[in-house]
Amino acid sequence: VQLQASGGGLVQAGGSLTLSCAASGFTLDFYAIGWFRQAPGKEREAVSCISSSGDSTYYSDSVKGRFTISRDNAKNTVYLQMNSLKPEDTAVYYCAAGTDYFVFPIAPHEYNYWGQGTLVTVSS
Repeated sequence: VQLQASGGGLVQAGGSLTLSCAASGFTLDFYAIGWFRQAPGKEREAVSCISSSGDSTYYSDSVKGRFTISRDNAKNTVYLQMNSLKPEDTAVYYCAAGTDYFVFPIAPHEYNYWGQGTLVTVSS
């Protein structure tokens, strides 16, 4: 069971990046997927989550209207389109998989499988 996050990089403020979270060893169809980020000296926070069905999504207030989460189960991949990036979006971004049989998970502890993280740096 492995999640691979990719797509991070250095971008100027106002720019865009698309992060990908690809799964190997299992299918993402039955899992909610969350994107989390952790900046130096800060706690890991939820950025955006999508339910296993794709019908429900969550966005933190800080990214609402700028980020879009989507999933392509045929490719076993979840995406995070990030637009209008700000310096405060700078962090290591992680994707994680969790079950949503009873509740749509948002908190990090509700997720079971984690990718290795990809660094996003937004310059001012």
